[in-house]
Amino acid sequence: MSYLWMLGIFGLCAYGLQFYLGLRQINHFNAVYKSLRQQGRVVIGRKVGRLRAGTIVLFLIDSEDRILACRLMQGVSVIAKFKDIPAYVGQDMHFIDRKHPLVQKENKLTQLAMENARDIFVMHAAGLPVDTQPQASWNIVDQAKLFLQQIIYKVKGVKQHASNR
Repeated sequence: MSYLWMLGIFGLCAYGLQFYLGLRQINHFNAVYKSLRQQGRVVIGRKVGRLRAGTIVLFLIDSEDRILACRLMQGVSVIAKFKDIPAYVGQDMHFIDRKHPLVQKENKLTQLAMENARDIFVMHAAGLPVDTQPQASWNIVDQAKLFLQQIIYKVKGVKQHASNR
C-alpha cells in the first residue's frame, strides 16, 4: 500500500473521529440545556474562539432574575464539557458584567461570554431585537470588504460633494 493511500485513510479516520466527537458535544449541550430549561428560564452567552478556546455559559434564572444555576463550557476541542459554577447562585442577572467581582476572577473569554449573556438578557427583557449571530473573531475577508466599502463611500462622497459645488 502506498503512503498516499495510508495518508488518505488516516485523514478519513481523523475526520470521522472529529465528526463523532462533535456530535457527542452537541448532544451534551442539548441535554444540559434541556435539563436547565425544564427548571426555568435559561440565558445563554457565548464567545466564539477561532484559534483560542470558545466559551458557552448557561444561566438558569428565576422570576426575580436571580441566578439559580450556572454552567460553563470552555475549550478548544470537542472534548470540552459543561462544568457547574455554584459561585453565581443567588446573584442578580442584571449585574453580571466585567465589573462584577466574581466575573473579574474569571478569564477574559468567560468574562466576555457572561457579559454577552447579560446583554442578551437585558435586550430581551426590554423587548429589543436580539442579534443571535455570534460575534465573529477577526475575519480577514470581512475586514477587506469593509475596507473596500469605506473607500468606495469616500470616493463617491468626494465626487458627490464636488458636483454639488
